[in-house]
Formats: sequence, C-alpha cells, structure tokens
Amino acid sequence: MSARLRLVRHGRAAAGWDNHRDPGLDDVGQAQAEAVTLELAPLGPLPIVCSPMRRTRETAEPLATAWRVEPVVDAAVGEIPAPAGVEMGERVVWLRRAVEGSWSDLGQRHESWRSNVVDRLLALTADTVIVSHFVAINAAIGAAVDDDRVVVARLDNCSVTVIDIVDGALRLVEIGREADTLIR
Repeated sequence: MSARLRLVRHGRAAAGWDNHRDPGLDDVGQAQAEAVTLELAPLGPLPIVCSPMRRTRETAEPLATAWRVEPVVDAAVGEIPAPAGVEMGERVVWLRRAVEGSWSDLGQRHESWRSNVVDRLLALTADTVIVSHFVAINAAIGAAVDDDRVVVARLDNCSVTVIDIVDGALRLVEIGREADTLIR
C-alpha cells in the first residue's frame, strides 16, 4: 500500500510564538491559504488532516470548502511542544536553539513527539493533504531522508512538501518552497 502525502505549512500567523498560544492567520496568511488552494484544488477532493491550531485550520479551510470535505483535526500533526516550565516570552528563545540542533539533542520527550508525527503519517492509507507546522513537517522530512537534524528545510508559509509512503516508510519526493523563516 502506498499513499502520497502533501504536507502544507500553515499560512503566516497574525502573532508570534512568544506572545500568543494560538493565533489565526494575518491578511498575508489568508492570501497564502487561498493561493495554496488554487495549487492543490485540481488534485482532489482528497482527505485533509490538520493540526488543532487555529492557523492550520484557517489554512485548510479554503481547500476544504473547495473540495467539500471536513478536515480531520489531529493533535499528532500539531506544533512541537515547548518544554514544561518555559514561559510564553521564553518560547522563541528555546525554539531558536532547538531548530539549530538535532532530535537527539532535544531528548526523549521531543524524540517521542517526532516519532508520533511520523507514526501518524505512516498510518494514512490514502493520498492526503496535511496542514501542519514547520517543525512537524521537518520531522517527516528528516525521517524520510534519515537525518537527525530538527530542521532539514527552511520551509516557507504555505509551501507544499510531497512525501510518499512506500513499504511502510516515508520517502521524500519534493521539499516545499523554502524561505528565511522568521521565528517570532
């Protein structure tokens, strides 16, 4: 059994990681969501899975409307959790350090989180669009190419990374559009 996964990084958020736990999209992010809908619409309708975070649900909404499908909201493709005890204002500092290292540097909790992301993707049996986050998509890319770095690609907002499931493993087909990613 094989499936083609299109992992979409959410559109630009209206607020940063250090000052809002669950921002929606800003006007640019909304335009990005509309643009990725135009890009992906001819491929479907396909199932859509998205993170519970507002910015991923808002990114998925135009495509779900176009295809008349209800996205499956799944925390397993959600945002990397900050360590316990890291306050809101310190989250960006932690994340900037984390993305410069490896999964093994982050420790067991985050290696387990990465494994959960990969396991959720491997459980998909049909071609699917997954609207997720920068680090979660990088977790999938790293698993597909056997790379322990937290960030393998500097994915732009609403970029589409294509990964196939072949013989029970993730296989990278195409890395989405890259850009300087502002961690804010």
